[in-house]
Amino acid sequence: MLSRTPSNLLVLSNGHGEDQVAVRIVQSLKKLPHSLEIKALPIVGEGYAYRRQHIQLLDAVQIMPSGGFIYMDGRQTLRDLQGGLWQLTRRQLREVRQWAKQGGKILAVGDIVPLLFAWWSGAPYAFVGTAKSDYYLRDERGTPLPNVGHPWWLSASVYLPWERWLMQQACAVFPRDSLTAKTLQEWPISVFDAGNPMMDNLQPTGQLDLSAVKHQPQRAILLLPGSRPPEAYQNWELILEAVTSLLQNRLFLAAVAPGLERAPLAEMLEKSGWHCLSENIWIQEEARLVLTEHFNDCLGRVGVAIATAGTATEQCVGLGIPVITLPGKGPQFTAAFAEAQSRLLGHSIFNLEHPHQVPEALQQIDQADPQQWYENGLQRMGRSGASERIAAILAEELLF
Repeated sequence: MLSRTPSNLLVLSNGHGEDQVAVRIVQSLKKLPHSLEIKALPIVGEGYAYRRQHIQLLDAVQIMPSGGFIYMDGRQTLRDLQGGLWQLTRRQLREVRQWAKQGGKILAVGDIVPLLFAWWSGAPYAFVGTAKSDYYLRDERGTPLPNVGHPWWLSASVYLPWERWLMQQACAVFPRDSLTAKTLQEWPISVFDAGNPMMDNLQPTGQLDLSAVKHQPQRAILLLPGSRPPEAYQNWELILEAVTSLLQNRLFLAAVAPGLERAPLAEMLEKSGWHCLSENIWIQEEARLVLTEHFNDCLGRVGVAIATAGTATEQCVGLGIPVITLPGKGPQFTAAFAEAQSRLLGHSIFNLEHPHQVPEALQQIDQADPQQWYENGLQRMGRSGASERIAAILAEELLF
């Protein structure tokens, strides 16, 4: 029988995708029959996902120039330091230490940064690892991937020795996939293979209205420019270049993140030869393009995606949707990021160098057996329901 003693939980995360994963777990925790006070500390970014769900923030947010991607470009580090990164980090470390002194507990979501914050606090903590996977190094059979270097410290796990040491101090560790969980079980780490919360809450909302779009093909093409301005606007231009040769009776659904402004997207559509029929519907030759914020509603209507995105690409693959990726200028979706993402997600990713290669990739996808996309997606991303499974384990191992 679980104790009913009230418990305080601080959720740490360091990125937009990580915030969304954390929110899903928090929502499941709130359904448990326990008295639980939950606050969040987004280490980078504005914490939009938390605020949208009315989850109280522990401290005021401060957005860095890099948007949280300093590890992808060393030049971004200097910009963030000039923008107050050191002062922000010191304040956040004081906040988590004070939380621990008051008897609070911590759930770290993301990579080594929130994990290190949690350890530094001195509080009991758990860790949900979203950033690393053994799929970066080997396939589902454990065979090392070709053309991937394996230095000695990565010979056994994608997690570095000091990261594994931090995880050994945790009450519970939740890797993002079964392959990584199996590897980490070789160390004295409290590993739980509970699945990936990214695959939760993807049910359609019924808010996408396509009644005004005539002659709809059976399967549309999903366009995913990403969520972070100004990079997303640059990537949108790249995606529009890719679809110029795909205008024969096509329907494109462009999933626009809430933080993006419509004006720059519309301006680039006009420059690319598209004409506005209504606020959200554009036309060129026989093709239609719909701008929408209802990502979930798009998922059941598309057969393939063209993306310069992180989390959304993973979710598409998990649902059996193959994705064509086009590396941009960054700071997030660079060629290095896209190559690593293709290792993570396997043959469901078609990582191209140039937009003019898209028609050939589409032809390969159309000729393939769709069942392989579903099988690979399930292998790489797991089944839905991970948030509830993680919440139940947290109640046992950390909170009560």
